Amino acid sequence: MAGRIRDEDVAYVREHSHIDDVVGDYVQLKGAGGGQKKGLCPFHDEKSPSFHVTPSKGYFHCFGCQTGGDVIAFLMKLEHLTFTETVERLAERIGYQLTYDSSGQSNSGMSGINRSRLVAANTAAAKFYQEELGKPGPAQIGREFLTGRGFDKSAAEYFGVGYAPDEWDALYKHLKGIGYTENELNTAGLIKEGSRGNFIDRYRNRLIWPVKDISGDVVGFGARKLAGDEKDQGPKYLNTSETPIYKKSQLLYGLDIAKKEIAKKRQVVIVEGYTDVMAAHLAGVTTAVATCGTAFGDDHIRIIRRLLMDDDAFRGEVIFTFDGDAAGQKAALRAFDDDQKFVAQTFVAVAANGMDPCELRQSGGDEAVRDLIARRVPLFEFAMKSVIAGYDTKTPEGRVSALNQVAPLISKIKDASLRPEYVRSVAAWLGMEVDVVNTATKRSAGKSSAAPQELQPAGSVNLKDPILMLEREVLKVKLQVPELAGAWNQLELNAFTYAPYASLRARIDESPDQAITDLLDRTEDEQLRSLITELTVEPVRTDGEISERYIQAIFARLREVALSREIAEIKSSLQRLNPVENEAEYTETFTRLVGLEAARRTQKELAIGEV
Repeated sequence: MAGRIRDEDVAYVREHSHIDDVVGDYVQLKGAGGGQKKGLCPFHDEKSPSFHVTPSKGYFHCFGCQTGGDVIAFLMKLEHLTFTETVERLAERIGYQLTYDSSGQSNSGMSGINRSRLVAANTAAAKFYQEELGKPGPAQIGREFLTGRGFDKSAAEYFGVGYAPDEWDALYKHLKGIGYTENELNTAGLIKEGSRGNFIDRYRNRLIWPVKDISGDVVGFGARKLAGDEKDQGPKYLNTSETPIYKKSQLLYGLDIAKKEIAKKRQVVIVEGYTDVMAAHLAGVTTAVATCGTAFGDDHIRIIRRLLMDDDAFRGEVIFTFDGDAAGQKAALRAFDDDQKFVAQTFVAVAANGMDPCELRQSGGDEAVRDLIARRVPLFEFAMKSVIAGYDTKTPEGRVSALNQVAPLISKIKDASLRPEYVRSVAAWLGMEVDVVNTATKRSAGKSSAAPQELQPAGSVNLKDPILMLEREVLKVKLQVPELAGAWNQLELNAFTYAPYASLRARIDESPDQAITDLLDRTEDEQLRSLITELTVEPVRTDGEISERYIQAIFARLREVALSREIAEIKSSLQRLNPVENEAEYTETFTRLVGLEAARRTQKELAIGEV
């Protein structure tokens, strides 16, 4: 584009591009009070939101990495664009026609290629492919592929599926004819150099899926080889190579249409391919996305965490779907490590017959896909059972071998309160004593781990642990709004597992209705005094004013966790009791267990708002 953008146009674009709307395309924002919004910073990895946006002033600032600026600065830094490219993109977003000063020079670069041109070329290519799919003749094989998998014309149009004709340079000629240069088309990954030194289309006789970034721009394509094409020696799926706008490690197919539902439902479903995304969305699972020819990695996790607002210890689900074969189980074990990077709960959904969502929809309809997601199981459970399935647990040798492989998985679980639960579960799955599994787990960790009911000493724990964050939240509520903390006296004795928190709870219980100043006056321990003042000024993790509903939820959740610990201990003692030799004790213990289970269900319902 010749010339520089007029200053008046830049000012207009800046003023009319609402920063919270633009940022909202990349980061899930929520109210932070005082007219501000906050979210997880897209410029550095963080678990608690320090990224603030002030819509009334048009600025953003991250208190973690100290990055800040206006809407243009945000997009330039995030998308690695030039100033001109950024203004052009924002102008296109609000439908504003820019004018250029012909006396100046372009800021787009010496090559004359900028992001907007590459996106426009990809968009034109997507339209070309879609039109080709509807033409009679060779495209019939592509239409048959789609209908054979349960996708009609409207589904193909909704997802923009197209067809690359069985010609060497059909797209090249079309895009050249509407003004794109060879340099632009080659840079965008739409063409490649042929054996004779000429340019040819990258895709030929393939079904085409346009890949869009989170804001909806077409940045690349995924192309599937069609049956019967013996001339095509390429892979089954051929994806766009890395380009200035296509970074496969940072892209998730379907994210542009799923992002709002992901933020709304606080759930994301990770499937394995383009047709799986289509099947899931058409079946009503509108939070489904897929990677683009690469493994699910750290960049994907960061994108999803920002959309889930995954700093909250009490909400959010990440659901992986895998094939039931060995490769799928291997993927599950990789995801096991990824789970540790989420605060949200992570699950696996695998059909009993090993079908993927697309196959499942073909055989069982939309309901079968929805049911697959509804029957998800915790990722830890799936990974451990997958390992155990590889051994003959009918023999002592098989059980010991399986245990030696599973114990390290248990020890790798970062949530310390979950480890004893899986020790007991693995013991049941293997038919072994709990103590044997526990010993193997401790040995694999390389050090003795504290039992869940024991207090964890200060300085040796991760305070970002979801349970400890919950304990901290309840203490903050008790100190900051004691008049709303009526459920305090109902908390179980083992509610606080972190030693400083338990000490503070004990100090509060000595005189529950005392003011903060009085509490400080009678506290001599400096560390405890510091904790009291810290929790008094630290904001409660909720939007707007602290509501009774929020307080009810966190108290109930803490009680549910404490009851779960007690239940686990009783179940363990029941396993050691002989119901015949110790009938009275067994009956009494079992009765107590039933009562605790009922109490836990009640607290769980209170926590999620069903009571």
